[in-house]
Amino acid sequence: MLTLLISFFVLLFLRVPVAISLALSTIFVLMQSNFNMNMMPQRIFTALDSFPMMAIPGFVLAGVIMARGGISKYLIEALKSWVGHLPGGLAVVTILASGIFAAISGSSPATAAAIGSIMIPALVAGGYDKKYALGLVAAGGTLGILIPPSVPLIIYGITSEESIGALFMAGLLPGIGLLAVLIIAAVFYAKKNGFKGSAKATWGERGRASLKAIWGAFLPILILGSIYSGAVTPTESAVIAVVYGLIVSIFVYREFKIKDFRPVIVESINVTAMIFLIIGAASLFGLYLTNNQIPQAVGAWIAESEMNVWIFMLIVNLLFFVLGMFLEAVSIILITLPILLPILDHFGINLYHFAIIMVINLELGMITPPVGLNLFVVSGIAKEKLSVAVKGVIPFIVLMIAYLVIVILFPQLSLWLPSITNPGVVGP
Repeated sequence: MLTLLISFFVLLFLRVPVAISLALSTIFVLMQSNFNMNMMPQRIFTALDSFPMMAIPGFVLAGVIMARGGISKYLIEALKSWVGHLPGGLAVVTILASGIFAAISGSSPATAAAIGSIMIPALVAGGYDKKYALGLVAAGGTLGILIPPSVPLIIYGITSEESIGALFMAGLLPGIGLLAVLIIAAVFYAKKNGFKGSAKATWGERGRASLKAIWGAFLPILILGSIYSGAVTPTESAVIAVVYGLIVSIFVYREFKIKDFRPVIVESINVTAMIFLIIGAASLFGLYLTNNQIPQAVGAWIAESEMNVWIFMLIVNLLFFVLGMFLEAVSIILITLPILLPILDHFGINLYHFAIIMVINLELGMITPPVGLNLFVVSGIAKEKLSVAVKGVIPFIVLMIAYLVIVILFPQLSLWLPSITNPGVVGP
C-alpha cells in the first residue's frame, strides 16, 4: 500500500493527470504480486457499464446548454430585478443564481463558470473588491455538488450501492442551508462596507424579467420533481433536462445556434471523459484493495484501537481536507469510500448523513489551493492571478468549516427529508 501511495503522489507531483497517475501506480503494484493482468480491462469496463453512470454526461451537457443558451443570463436578470436593490443585492443575486444553476448542472466548476462569467464583472463594476468577487463566486459554485442533482452524490450512490434519489433528498436541506449562510454573510459584508444595491426595478420590469426567466426557473422543478415523484430515474431526468434545455435555448430564447453545437459537445465530452477516466482508474485501485483485503485490515485496526466515533470523524474530516487540496471530488470518493465503508458500519454511522459530510468536505476541496478547481475557473474568468482568488476565498473556507461542524452535530439536517420519502431506505 505504501508503494502505491508513494508512486501515485510522485506521478501527481510530476503533473501526470490524476486518472493516469492512479492507474499506473496501481498497475505497477499489482504487477509485483503476479496478478492476472487480463482482469484489468474487464474490471474497468465493468465499472463504467452502469445505467446510473449515464446521468453524469446528461447533467454535464444540460449545464453547458444552460450556460450557452441564455437560460442562466435571464435567471440572473430576473433575480437582479427582485433583490438587486437591497444592500449586497449583487452578491445575493450571485449566490441565488449559483443555487439555481446547481439544481441543474450537478457540477461545481460548471456553476462557477456559468455564474462567474456574468457576475464577476458586475460585482467589480458595482464597487466590490475584486478578490471578494472571486471568492464569492468560487464559494457559490461549490453549491453545484451539494444541491441535487449532484455528480459526486451519484458516484457515492454507485460506490456504496445506496439510493441516488434518497441521497439527493439528503443533500437538499443542507444545500439550502449553506445557500442561506452564504447570503447572510454577503449581506453582512455589504452593510459593513457600505455597499448599496442598484436602482430598484419597477413592478413592470420585475414582471417582464420573471416571465422571461420562468422557462429556465422551471427546469430545476422539472428535474427534481420528476425524480422525487418516482416518475423517472436520475439518469432519465438528465436526458429530460438536456431535451428541455435545448428546446428553451433554441425555440424560446433563440440564443443557441447551429454553430454552438460543436463547442457544447466538445466541452461536455471533455468533462465527462475526465470523470470516466478517473472512475476506470479507481476501479483498478478498488481491485487492489479487494485483492489485498485492505478495507478489512483497516476496519480491524480501528476496532482494536478502541477509537471512538468522534475521534474517527475528526481524522476523516482532516483527511478529506488534505486530499481536497490535491485531488478532485470524484477521485477522493472512489479512493477513500471503499476503505471507509466497513468502518462506517462498525461505528453505526448513517451512510446518507456521511455522504453529506463528505460532499461538504469536497466543496471545501473545490476552493482550497493548490488544486481548487473553482479557484482556477474564477481566476481565469477575471484574468487575475490565482493568489487573488485564494485571498478572497479564505473567509468562505472558514464559514463553510463552521457549517460543516453544524451538519456533523445535527444529522437530522441530512436525514429528515429522506426518512419521510424513503423510510425503508434510510430508516425511521
